[in-house]
Amino acid sequence: MKPLAVFGTGSDAGKTTITMALCRIFADRGVRVAPFKAQNVSNNSAVTKENLEISRAQCLQAEAARVEPSYLFNPVLLKSHGNGAVQVIVNGEVHQNQSVADYYQAIGNLEAQVKRAFSRLQQDYELVIAEGAGSPVELNLLDKDLSNTFIAKTFNTQNILVADIERGGVFASIYGTLALMDPVMRENLVGVVINKFRGDRRFFDDGEKIIRERFGVPVLGVVPYQPINIDMEDSQSLQNYRQRLDDVKIRVAVIAYPGLSNYNDLDALMADSELDVQLVHGGYRSLGGFDMVLLPGSKTVIRDLHWLKQQGLFNALLQFDKPVFGICGGYQMLCKSLHDPDALEHEVAGIEQGLGLMADTVCYQSPKILTRGTYSLFSHPAVAGYEIHCGRMAKYPLYYQDGRIAGTHVHGVFDDDALRTAYFRAINADYRGYAYRDYREAEIQGFTDRVEASLDMGAIVRALA
Repeated sequence: MKPLAVFGTGSDAGKTTITMALCRIFADRGVRVAPFKAQNVSNNSAVTKENLEISRAQCLQAEAARVEPSYLFNPVLLKSHGNGAVQVIVNGEVHQNQSVADYYQAIGNLEAQVKRAFSRLQQDYELVIAEGAGSPVELNLLDKDLSNTFIAKTFNTQNILVADIERGGVFASIYGTLALMDPVMRENLVGVVINKFRGDRRFFDDGEKIIRERFGVPVLGVVPYQPINIDMEDSQSLQNYRQRLDDVKIRVAVIAYPGLSNYNDLDALMADSELDVQLVHGGYRSLGGFDMVLLPGSKTVIRDLHWLKQQGLFNALLQFDKPVFGICGGYQMLCKSLHDPDALEHEVAGIEQGLGLMADTVCYQSPKILTRGTYSLFSHPAVAGYEIHCGRMAKYPLYYQDGRIAGTHVHGVFDDDALRTAYFRAINADYRGYAYRDYREAEIQGFTDRVEASLDMGAIVRALA
């Protein structure tokens, strides 16, 4: 089959979720399919079967495709390092930290890695579905764009353009994108998908006719608005999450520092109708209205500790007398001090005072720890999870629990039903719990079903033949 690419008229048009749905649709039709994104920019990452690091979005797409995630699915990942710098991860391993300007100057060196990964996937899978990045017509960046025109021209992909109707200006965004699109990409355009439509579908019949007749491109479908509340690629997406708060028993404060990362750890909590999860961005001098505080992962732990102190949250946490749980970077903040002798975590080497809620210190060292497997945590013998961190602890390298203070370096702990239920039932004996895996599969399949019912899959299949 010919490879397929999913591009968007702009950021957050829905490329990730449409790609996810297409992976599931083709997988359920018996096609061995692999997702792909040449370059992703996200602090939300995961560990693959090879103990390598890629974006969570491609792991979600792999789950939808019913295949094991691989570093080949996302050969270049950029993670914000603060102050205009990025951590560049190539083939799942840290390449270097550099300024965005220096990254762009050397981007030609990464083209070979992207070509190698895509070509390997074409050998191993019947179909590769590549997700684009942002807009494919950022004219000032075309020579630096690994995920759009480069993929379309190098691999002669069949292309779908996703347009977000919710934000308005859908006709202008489609027309402008088509007018500026590379001729090869335009020639292989299968059609346009109108995404995030609200209301009566019949009101867009004239719109579909306009796009088909005036723009010369078919509309493959109009997908109704349906949020999917797992593995959000951008932390800003958390602002749009709407919880089902019909049976609240526990109020959870999540400290949302600027360097918040691996926010998928929040998915199982935010989906829980018994937990009222609130993101705390700053300005709180007291956390007394909450039953529990979660310190999630951080890509810039020392900088986020500075932020906690500036916002008054550091003292508020010290005064909080109820359960506190830290994950990865948040776990490290619980320690007495954090040592960064080689400036791995911050711009300059140094030592930073932690909360001192557990008697240990953190030392940042290379290489980054990347592992995935099952762990024995908090009296639970087989918790599936993964680690992504440079910080090492001498006394409590994996997890800690003493009274109301607990934490771990392992991501995904609250995905485990037994562990999550035991932890929150200790806070409130009336807490019941739920089956997160069932919820997660329902989110993927439910979104896929709506996409499949909305798209002209026959036209897409014919284009790939």
